[in-house]
Amino acid sequence: MIQHRSYGTARLLMPVVFGMAAVAYVGAIDQAGSKPPAAPKATMAPKAAPAALVKKGEMLVKNHGCADCHTPAKMGPNGPEADEAHALSGHPADLKLPPPPKPEGPWIVSVDASGTAWSGPWGISYTANLTSDKETGIGAWTEQQFVETIRNGRHQGRGREILPPMPWQAFRNMDDAELKAIFAYLQSTTPIKNKVPDPVVATPVAK
Repeated sequence: MIQHRSYGTARLLMPVVFGMAAVAYVGAIDQAGSKPPAAPKATMAPKAAPAALVKKGEMLVKNHGCADCHTPAKMGPNGPEADEAHALSGHPADLKLPPPPKPEGPWIVSVDASGTAWSGPWGISYTANLTSDKETGIGAWTEQQFVETIRNGRHQGRGREILPPMPWQAFRNMDDAELKAIFAYLQSTTPIKNKVPDPVVATPVAK
């Protein structure tokens, strides 16, 4: 089922970012090679974010409706409802959208049945997996990458442009403390493996 919504009402949160460091060791061996390798140093686990910070981030995520687009919908007994088993996991990898409308119009935005993919004059955009999964979510992002993504409107702060309808222009007005709280909460979520398709950028109209 395809729904139609105006671009101005869209709420997406892109995609967001965290990095982990590992501690390496080198065993000491004498010239004859008779000494066994030294015992490895203990690896310190990453420091968990304070509970209060995570709680604040959860509140901000809920208040800004991030799940409205980043959590796929499913059909329930009373109609479409959020699929909580896949909360914040973005557009389901196996769902496809029709081609975007022609840049010259009509400028109609199409939304797929899951509410996680948008087709418009810009092309096709898919809501990102915001869970802590390191391979398909933002579990391997750094806090700085997440902040710069929202500030600059680019993937990981310096990559491709974030396509509509993600309202990063509004979210960029949040202060660093708020963005860091959101990141802390997203890093605390259950990792869900779901590889969201890359966006499709429409070809500009030739002049």
